[in-house]
Amino acid sequence: MSTVCGFVERIKYRNEDNGYTVLSLVNEGKEYTLVGNFHYISEGEMVEAVGAMTEHPVYGEQMTVETYEIKAPEDTAAMERYLGSGAIKGVGAALAARIVKRFKADTFRILEEEPERLSEVKGVSEKMAMTISQQVEQKKEMRQAMMFLQEYGISMNLAAKIYQEYGPRLYGIIKENPYQMADDIQGVGFKMADEIARKVGIFTDSDFRIKCGVLYSLLQATSSGHTYLPEDELLSQSSELLKVDRSLIEKHLMDMQLDKRLVIRETEGRRVVYASQYYYMELNAAKMLHDLNIRGQMPEGDIQSKLLKLQKEEKIELDDKQVKAVVEAVNSGLLILTGGPGTGKTTTINTIIRFFESEEMEILLAAPTGRAAKRMTEATGYEARTIHRLLELSGLPGDERSVGMHFERNEENPLDADAVIIDETSMVDINLMQSLLKAINPGTRLILVGDVNQLPSVGPGNVLRDMIDSQCFNVVMLTKIFRQATQSDIVVNAHKINGGEKISLGKKSNDFLFIKREDPNAIISAIITLVQDKLPGYVHANIFDIQIMTPMRKGAMGVERLNTILQEFLNPPSEDKLQKEANGIIYRVGDKVMQIKNNYNIEWEVRNKYGIPVDKGTGIYNGDTGIIREINNFAELITVEFDESRLVEYSYKQLEELELAYAITIHKSQGSEYPAVVIPVFSGPRMLMTRNLIYTAVTRAKACVCLVGVPEIFQEMVNNETEQRRYSGLKDRICEINHLS
Repeated sequence: MSTVCGFVERIKYRNEDNGYTVLSLVNEGKEYTLVGNFHYISEGEMVEAVGAMTEHPVYGEQMTVETYEIKAPEDTAAMERYLGSGAIKGVGAALAARIVKRFKADTFRILEEEPERLSEVKGVSEKMAMTISQQVEQKKEMRQAMMFLQEYGISMNLAAKIYQEYGPRLYGIIKENPYQMADDIQGVGFKMADEIARKVGIFTDSDFRIKCGVLYSLLQATSSGHTYLPEDELLSQSSELLKVDRSLIEKHLMDMQLDKRLVIRETEGRRVVYASQYYYMELNAAKMLHDLNIRGQMPEGDIQSKLLKLQKEEKIELDDKQVKAVVEAVNSGLLILTGGPGTGKTTTINTIIRFFESEEMEILLAAPTGRAAKRMTEATGYEARTIHRLLELSGLPGDERSVGMHFERNEENPLDADAVIIDETSMVDINLMQSLLKAINPGTRLILVGDVNQLPSVGPGNVLRDMIDSQCFNVVMLTKIFRQATQSDIVVNAHKINGGEKISLGKKSNDFLFIKREDPNAIISAIITLVQDKLPGYVHANIFDIQIMTPMRKGAMGVERLNTILQEFLNPPSEDKLQKEANGIIYRVGDKVMQIKNNYNIEWEVRNKYGIPVDKGTGIYNGDTGIIREINNFAELITVEFDESRLVEYSYKQLEELELAYAITIHKSQGSEYPAVVIPVFSGPRMLMTRNLIYTAVTRAKACVCLVGVPEIFQEMVNNETEQRRYSGLKDRICEINHLS
């Protein structure tokens, strides 16, 4: 073991999550490179470190630090170096030199005990003197706090957030009510707070613990799409989570309602419980939908005659329901247009756009995902954006708490348009719908387009279905399959699936193939052959554009197993491909990966052939797929290229946001379209093997669907009408407001 002592000249790299740091330490003109985990450190500080000296093949000699201690600067040169390093705001090198020249070796005692004397130095006011002193003390306090929080297993990054939120108060909060952190700090959930409380010795029947556990149960339910839970289910789930009797939980519900943390309502003869923010999201959305739903003044005869002229000019022929959709779009503040594949939704939207154009109306188009927006642009010839871009998401890039993240377009700064058309509305959850509605003034037409038989949104709510089921809005459902579409077995069989009809899987088809295999390994072998050899030439696409989709994450045909196997065949390891293992996943240069959570503030850029950035922005969203282009083990960064050549750098701590995407769940395919899809068909949980799941998968294919597996299981899925019940109250809120008006 070696010992070195010196001042931190430069921090070369720091992982704020675990404190892993690479820094240069200077002592008497000699520079050392130190690597290790440092609780909290800044440039200019004095450090005594103990560790092993090693020879890195690329970066040369460095010390791997075992233990270290931050010391107060002992000589005047070290004091001057620390004060002038930038660690203290407002103190540069020149001022640091004047302070040390005035107080010499007594400088740090003066800073801590007599800070007012700093005003004796030229250029330092009394106010500035106190600010400098406070900063020195705060840095000392922060170091102590970080070390204290580390004892409870809290990461460096989270410890910094906790200190920023509470300052010196954090000691009392940790010891008395750590559950407060779950309310105040993003990244601290109930389970982390509960583990800290256990270490501190807080009782399991603590009021703080029970109330936090109830909210945790409700917010966990939102990850399954629910906006509320029936009271009985909430009590059962909370009791199991907290390991306390239901009666102890029940008595707190009324108090939490009085504190406005819960809303309790009566629905279908039973009490239901909302986390208050979700109740008010539904209520506000219902009110805004009602306000948009107003009638226009244009006589229907005028619309019909203009439409006939438009059809002749564009050489299109509309059926009765499509004509009705155009008429309602012109004369309705709110229209829902729904229908399956091949029923003419795109033709109808295009006709509506042309009609609005002829009236010199301003039109905006959007969809929930980048892929869906790109498809909408291709289908209409008009620029379509993601809803997030339409609403001008804004904030502070790099701030992981998303502090300040908000939409610039809202009730105070609404969208400047006569009509807004949203595609793939089945994917829109209650959070995004509320934000969209805030940005649309009554008088602006809102046209919502979607297939109600698709899977519902990943986020909470059942927005499109609730709106249709309320029977309070104009809904046009297209049902006729057009002649051109009838030539596609994908379209014909999708409608058969939706109707629960039997499909002849032995029929020869150009675009709907079923390959019979009984054994899981035989299914995987057939899938690899299809993706590697057969399909790329058949659909004129590369292997990364062909998507394998499966109902489940776990099991023989689950995403996790499939991706591990497919990676070995489609992107095998080689000496010229760097890789990084994290969270049990190997990430390799050339891998296809998917973003699995919305990250509104991650930065992307587009570079020209010389590597110079030509465009930049923020935001990568749940379901976006890309290819790993570079892995930098020294900087701990992985570069991923997404659609439209957008390059994003992920630090290793962000890899939990990425997973391999050779195979994805059918849920993750929503809003996307692929040249070909390959679907393994094998036994799985009945709640997943449903009609709307296989319907969604089949309708994702543009040119070819290949199902591989057991025919009987495919038919069981077609017959299984059960859908996982979603607890959502938007329909009730809409009906209540409609009744009151």
